[in-house]
Amino acid sequence: MGNVTTVQAGKRATYPAYKPSGTPWLGDVPEHWEVRRLKYSADLINQKVDGAEADLPYMGLEHIESWTGKRLGQNGDASSDGQANLFRRGDVLFGKLRPYLAKAYAADSEGICTGELLVLRPKAVDQKFLLDYVLNPDFVTIVDSSTYGAKMPRANWDFIGNLPTLIPPLDEQKAIAEFLDRETARIDALIEKKRRQIALLQEKRSALISHAVTKGLDPNAPMKDSGIEWLGQIPAHWAERPLKRVALIENSGAYGEEEGELANTVRVCTTAHITARGEFLTEEMPLRSFSQADLDRYRGRVGDIFVVKSSGSNTNIISGKLALVKNEEPTVVFTNFLMRVRAVPRSAVPAFLAYLLSSHFTRERIQRMVATTTYPNIDVEEYAGDQLPLPPVDEQERIAALLDVEVGKIDLIHHHIDRSIAALREYRASLISAAVTGKIDVRGEVG
Repeated sequence: MGNVTTVQAGKRATYPAYKPSGTPWLGDVPEHWEVRRLKYSADLINQKVDGAEADLPYMGLEHIESWTGKRLGQNGDASSDGQANLFRRGDVLFGKLRPYLAKAYAADSEGICTGELLVLRPKAVDQKFLLDYVLNPDFVTIVDSSTYGAKMPRANWDFIGNLPTLIPPLDEQKAIAEFLDRETARIDALIEKKRRQIALLQEKRSALISHAVTKGLDPNAPMKDSGIEWLGQIPAHWAERPLKRVALIENSGAYGEEEGELANTVRVCTTAHITARGEFLTEEMPLRSFSQADLDRYRGRVGDIFVVKSSGSNTNIISGKLALVKNEEPTVVFTNFLMRVRAVPRSAVPAFLAYLLSSHFTRERIQRMVATTTYPNIDVEEYAGDQLPLPPVDEQERIAALLDVEVGKIDLIHHHIDRSIAALREYRASLISAAVTGKIDVRGEVG
């Protein structure tokens, strides 16, 4: 989770006496707490079953929310056809694949889970305390540092089981778990409230864009039937053109070679590097090398629009997500799962086209397009051939300029809320860390 904000001990009670833990990342711990290896605090359960034959709810890594220990979805909404691990009520599940995601869960019923989850059965520690302990950011960081495998980094039990755990008296463990349940629930409620604010902002943003690019700015303009069922009327002086008439489309990019193998090293944009708000995550893009010919062909130029054409998942449909290349962007190449839309001068204004292609009108078209496919991928030919409402170029410029201002205001508010959510998450993680490592004494804060 990055640097965790420190919970100031001065604001909460501390223990009267401490002792060295013998472990740098734990530091000093309460004098009366035990320090014990995890494998002596919980047993690893390796009870395998055939997932197809087991009449039990299944849990995969995708069903656990990172850092919170919460289940995503309901029991029984997923199944397994392969071999799975059996767990029971009272166990703690801990994700060994990509441990930096901090996937852990306190089982409240019997079930089966993916082999990527370790099943830990507490024997000298309270279940909830153990859950909070393994979600301590310092513990997660140490586990993550031990992983092997570049593409699918995993940790193994030999390492995890030998990590130290702190064992307060049982009544103290329960008090810490009760305190953290209460305090994290308060923090989570605040985060959820802010998420609802973001959802409302997104609705407002979407409505603003969709109205401007399909109805224009003049409420008194004469209207006409667009001939497009889900679009309705558009201003009478607007034209209808297919995208391929007003833009050049390159329907697949390239990923290049390892950095340094070819003459030109630049950043590469994948589907993960475009946000829902149409922003590039430039600093997160990997560096790859390209020949001059491929760089000239696949690089983004100011005014280009990178559009996600392949989601790769039926549960997270991102087809149609896009970003506009602006002046401040460094040289970026688009990859295979993206396509590039380049507006034809005097036919379409890049910023207007980007707003139009990100509008509810276009999203509706994409939803219809991918609904009948095995994978939610855009049919580029159909996407390029569908009719678009297009005002004259000077009006496109006015609409884009207005949207830049108004959408910018909404995005700024969104950004501030994002920052406050990040701060709450950092505080949540810090509070857990301080409580389970004894940096604060919360016994007086529970009834």
